[in-house]
Amino acid sequence: MAKKILFINQEIVPYVPDSDLSLMGKALPQVMQENGHEIRTFMPKWGIINERRGQLHEVIRLSGMNLIIDDTDHPLIIKVASIAQTRIQVYFIDNDDYFSKRQMTMDEKGEDYPDNGERAIFFARGVLETVKKLRWVPDIIHVQGWMGAVVPLYIKTAYHEEPSFANTKVVTSLFTKSLNSDLGTNFKQCVDFREAKAELLDKYNKHFDFEELGKLAIDYSDGVIAAHKDVNESLLAYAQSNNIPTLAYPGEDFGKAYEAFYEQI
Repeated sequence: MAKKILFINQEIVPYVPDSDLSLMGKALPQVMQENGHEIRTFMPKWGIINERRGQLHEVIRLSGMNLIIDDTDHPLIIKVASIAQTRIQVYFIDNDDYFSKRQMTMDEKGEDYPDNGERAIFFARGVLETVKKLRWVPDIIHVQGWMGAVVPLYIKTAYHEEPSFANTKVVTSLFTKSLNSDLGTNFKQCVDFREAKAELLDKYNKHFDFEELGKLAIDYSDGVIAAHKDVNESLLAYAQSNNIPTLAYPGEDFGKAYEAFYEQI
């Protein structure tokens, strides 16, 4: 049965270099669209993205909102582009402080940005607020990459009564790519929004690193997928031990396995 699927991707080719994440960021929405599903696709507008080459343009009617994170206003800018030779439209979440003037996860010295946690929170809330403005109601939200890992928490708490998300199921894909540093000392406090209270994160380690972020995403997901044969084994085991439906790595021909998993959850 055809579904409405929202893909929240950390990376998508051709806008960023090839990686397991970016290749799947393009391939999965494309396969699902070709199989008759209605899709929407989001990613951050990383500073390395060439807007002119990618033909990005701002969507004025969706931009202009301010998101308050850690008592500071951050303007939300929405841009859009279409991937050549496909019918896939990509929405980009942009902000000068968090994305446009930055590299991706790491700075020019190869070190993780100390506010990566805040960036992930801004991205998650930016996507969800934009989907609300689009008045589009997804059946499935599929998160690929740590940058979207706060989305499951928000869907099940802060946005659980929103008509756009009330009946949405959330799937998280696990990849091998990880963060080298933690998400900053103020991450838990910055997450706090509506019913997504900071104390919900008290069960996780004070040192909130990539593994704790993965556990947070898993705890609020309806299903977890091993998107690579070498995913983080401890996170996969964590999902299974908490009775979260999991899909083992299905190989390169993943389309039918993913569709069946969507039906299962």
